Amino acid sequence: MSKICELTGKKAMIGNKVSHANNKKKRRFNINLCKKRFFLSKENKWITLKVSAYAIKLIDKIGIENALKRFNK
Repeated sequence: MSKICELTGKKAMIGNKVSHANNKKKRRFNINLCKKRFFLSKENKWITLKVSAYAIKLIDKIGIENALKRFNK
């Protein structure tokens, strides 16, 4: 199971963990993913998506139908 937002396509970034002695070690910055159900009123059914916290805030703001239109070109 990959850690990618199904709506926005966001995924983990790679960076460095830097210690107090300035030693650098590679690490991953994972995104905040949640499995969430949304109701599509036009189709009268529920869908389950694995979305990031940013996508959840956006869906609350503009609605699921508009968000699906915006990201699925």
